[in-house]
Amino acid sequence: MRSEISMTVDRGAFPDAVTPWERESWRAAALDWVQERLAGHGLRAGGELRVRLRPWSVLARVPVAGREAVWFKANPRASAFEGPLTAALARWVPGQVLHPLAVDAPRAWSLLPDGGDLFRQVLAREPVGPDAWEDLLRQYAGVQQALVPYADELERLGVPSARTLDLPEVFDRLLAADTALDPGARARVAAVRPRLVDWCAELAALGVEDSLDHADLHDGQLFRPAPGRFTFFDWGDAAVSHPFCSLRVTAEGACERYGPQVLPRLRDAYLEPWTGAGRPVADLRRAASLAWRLSSLGRATSWGRVFPHPARPAPGAAQSAKWLLDLLNEPPF
Repeated sequence: MRSEISMTVDRGAFPDAVTPWERESWRAAALDWVQERLAGHGLRAGGELRVRLRPWSVLARVPVAGREAVWFKANPRASAFEGPLTAALARWVPGQVLHPLAVDAPRAWSLLPDGGDLFRQVLAREPVGPDAWEDLLRQYAGVQQALVPYADELERLGVPSARTLDLPEVFDRLLAADTALDPGARARVAAVRPRLVDWCAELAALGVEDSLDHADLHDGQLFRPAPGRFTFFDWGDAAVSHPFCSLRVTAEGACERYGPQVLPRLRDAYLEPWTGAGRPVADLRRAASLAWRLSSLGRATSWGRVFPHPARPAPGAAQSAKWLLDLLNEPPF
C-alpha cells in the first residue's frame, strides 16, 4: 500500500500538532494494517490517501478500488476506547451507528466504512429547517434509552465514567489539573462546587438513569443517509454520564443557524422519548436545564484526550479552562 498510493496531509489549524503519524515506523505499521484488513474483506486500496492530523486523532480517507472509500482512525490513549465502543454500539443499536470493518483495540486503531453525506454537507447544499434537528435529537434520545442497560458494560470497554453523582469528583480533578485559569478565575470556579453538588443530587433524583453521552454531537459528527434518518459516529469525547448532557452541543448548533427562539422546541423534541415512563414534562425540563450546565464538565474533560508529548504542554488547556468558567453561566432555559 505504501508504494501504491500518494498522500496529502491536512493539519488544519494545528500545524505543530504532535501525533504518531510523524514516526515512520508507526506510519508504516498503520498503513500495512489497513492493507491487511482491507484484503480480509476482499478489498484493495488505490488512489490518493488524504490524511487529517489533529492533536486528538489521526484520520485518513483511504480510496478503495470499485467502491466507496474507507476511513482509518487512530486515537490517543485517553480515547482508545472509541474503536471497541463503536463495535459494541454496532451490536447494541444496529443501524444507528457505523459498523467498523476492523478494530485493533491495543493500538487504538479503527477501520470504518464511509457513512455518506455528513449532516453538515446537507445543510450547506439544501434548505433544512429546525424540524430536521428535532428528528435527530429524538433519534439520538432513543439510542441513549436503548443503551441504559449497557452502562456498566460501556465502562468495562473503557468509556470514562462521569456518572451524575460522581461529577463533583470530575470537577475536582479538572480543577486540580488546570494550568490556564488565573487565580481570580480559579477562585470563582472553586466557589461553585457546593452548588454543583446540589445540582448533581437534584439531577440524579429526577430519575433519568445514566447512559452514553456523546459530548460533542454537532453537525459534523453524524451522517444523514436519508431525510429524517441519521447515523451517529465519532465517540472519542464520550462518557457514561447523564444522557441529557448530550443535548447542548446539538442545540447550540441549531440555534446558531436559526436563532435562539428554536431552543424550546428542540429541547422538547429531545425530551419527548423520555416521557414514556410517566415522568412529568416539568421535571424533564428541569433535568435538561441542570444537565446543560453540567455538560461543561464533559467538554472540559474532552480537551485532555490528546496525543501526549513530554516536551510540550498539552494543547487544549485554555479551552478546558473556558468550559470550567462556563459553569458560572445560567442555562438558557
